[in-house]
Amino acid sequence: MHIRVGHSPDPDDAFMFHALTTGSIDTGERTYEHILLDIQTLNEKAKKCEYEISAVSIHSYPEIADDYSLMNCGASMGEGYGPMLISKEAITIDDAKKMKIAIPGLGTSAYLSLILALGDVDVEVVPFDEILPRVRAGDFELGVIIHEGQLTWKDEGVNLVLDLGVWWNEKTGLPLPLGGNVVRRDLGEEVCRKISDDVKASIIHSLENPDSALEFAKKWGRGIDDDTNREFVGMYVNERTIDYGDDGREAVRLFLKEGQRIGMIRDDLDVNSLKFIGE
Repeated sequence: MHIRVGHSPDPDDAFMFHALTTGSIDTGERTYEHILLDIQTLNEKAKKCEYEISAVSIHSYPEIADDYSLMNCGASMGEGYGPMLISKEAITIDDAKKMKIAIPGLGTSAYLSLILALGDVDVEVVPFDEILPRVRAGDFELGVIIHEGQLTWKDEGVNLVLDLGVWWNEKTGLPLPLGGNVVRRDLGEEVCRKISDDVKASIIHSLENPDSALEFAKKWGRGIDDDTNREFVGMYVNERTIDYGDDGREAVRLFLKEGQRIGMIRDDLDVNSLKFIGE
C-alpha cells in the first residue's frame, strides 16, 4: 500500500518523519511518499482529501473532520511558547490592534490564536518565510512568525510584541495546540491505526537516534546552525509528540471551543467527542 504524507518543510516535521523517509523502520506492506508543502497549502489540500496522511493546523481540523481523524501522535504544541507577534519598532499591544498584521495563513493556528488574543484585527496573508524579513524591511509594521523564526528573531533586529504560546498558557494553564497529523477515514479503522503506529514508531526512532535525524532535519532549517536546529526540534518533537496526553487533548478541545465561541470554528462540531487514533 502506497501512502502519501503531506508535511511542512521545517526541521521538526523532517525530524519526525525521518525514519519513514529513509526506511529505517519496518512498515510491512505500507510504503510512504513524502510531499513537502507549507502548512496553509496542506490545510487547503486536506479539504480535497488529496493525501492519506497530512500535517494540518488544529485551527483547520474542523473543516476536514468528516474525512480525517486526528492521530494521537505527531502533535506540534507550544509548551509555554508558540507563534510570535513581532514588529520593526517597539509598540504596545493596544497599538498593534490598530495595525495591519502579516500572517502565514487564515487556516493556521497562529491566526486563530492571534484573534483570540487581540480580537478582530486587520491581517494580510504572506508566505511564512517572508514575514520576518518583510517586517524587518518595513513592508509590514507587524507579523506573526512561526517555525525557526521563533528562535532567530532576536538576531534579526525586530521586537517581540507578544508570544502567543505564553499568552495561551497564562490564560488556560495548557500548551498551545498548533499542528497535528491526520489520517483519511476512508482507509478504514484498522489501516488508520497501523498508519498511526508507523508514524509513532518513526517519532520514537528519531528521538532515540537523534544525530542522523537532526542532520537530516537541518536541511529544512533555512540556514540555522546545529544548536538552533537541536533547540527548535526539541521544542516541537518530544514526549508530547509521541502522545498528546490528557492535557494535550484537553488543550485541543479548548482551543477549538474558543474558536467556536468567536465564530471562527463550525459550531456543529461536537468538540467533546473528538477521538484521537491510537489514544
